[in-house]
Amino acid sequence: MTTTAPPRMLTGDRPTGRLHLGHYVGSIANRRTLQHSYQSYFIIADLHMLTTKNTREDIARSAGNARDMVLDSLAAGLEPDLAVFYLQSAIPEVMELNTLFQNLVTVPRLERVPSLKEMARDAGKEEMPYGLLGYPVLQAADILCVKAHAVPVGKDNAAHVEIAREIARRFNHLYGETFPVPELISADVSSLVGTDGQVKMSKSVGNAIYLSDSPDEVRRRVRGMYTDPKRVRADIPGTVEGNPVFVYHDAFNRDTAEVDDLKERYRTGRVGDVEVKTKLADAINAFLDPMRERRARFESEPGLVERLIVESTERTREVVVQTVREARAAMGLDAVYAAFTATPRRPVSA
Repeated sequence: MTTTAPPRMLTGDRPTGRLHLGHYVGSIANRRTLQHSYQSYFIIADLHMLTTKNTREDIARSAGNARDMVLDSLAAGLEPDLAVFYLQSAIPEVMELNTLFQNLVTVPRLERVPSLKEMARDAGKEEMPYGLLGYPVLQAADILCVKAHAVPVGKDNAAHVEIAREIARRFNHLYGETFPVPELISADVSSLVGTDGQVKMSKSVGNAIYLSDSPDEVRRRVRGMYTDPKRVRADIPGTVEGNPVFVYHDAFNRDTAEVDDLKERYRTGRVGDVEVKTKLADAINAFLDPMRERRARFESEPGLVERLIVESTERTREVVVQTVREARAAMGLDAVYAAFTATPRRPVSA
């Protein structure tokens, strides 16, 4: 009796720091659900990190950041016996596949990816580095090197996945069916505005609430959140729509009756920001409490995260080596050198 292997999923993050609530709503919530239906690969994308953070100090910090990122993911609900966490830079064959894909997409096509200019701006880059322009091509190599069938992403990465889909179709058209065309699975909530109310939650901007924050840290960050600037007193009617405090209530407060009551009183000037924020902090802490319990359990197992990364990276490299071998064969690259090695050789004269 033959069994069919489950389809594969690829997703992940750059090891630039701890994960926050924006990561949760944009991707991790999806990953928690999908891990039970897919063979789940989670990339620690340290090569992608180099597009905006490439000093020796940045690279030196990436190992600790990777550990925190995996621990955050486990605390948020990913299971160590289902998740394959692997380090991108430890699999050099990914870079070979990236090279093979570079000629399957044009510069104007990459320049139309909207998030690249935003990434450059957030990183303080006055000009677009070559590696950042090619970010979606390397991301295509990440996705296709494990022959992923699905990619759960937030709104900001959707255009990147479309590049991967185009490259897969182009490769298959030129060289024969080799790669599945990955499906994009969007999050229910694609992004989360930061505590400043100006841009999406981001580590680099400093407007984040982290999954690993203590209860006191959560309360402090919520107290400083942006609200309706026109509401200088509690008896002034305020705006709920687009107000970050209520965006967070909708996302994380499970007591919908309480949220509806707060909204009604806020609109009519019958509740102050202190009460609204206090109840929001309580709700976020209630949301994070199970993650804190899981984190403590995983942290109590010395070497667990390190072992997961090493073993998963070794397993993934075996998969990627086979994929690259198939891609080279499909393209006929191996046959080029074979034509030379098949010819009888005489010693080269001195």
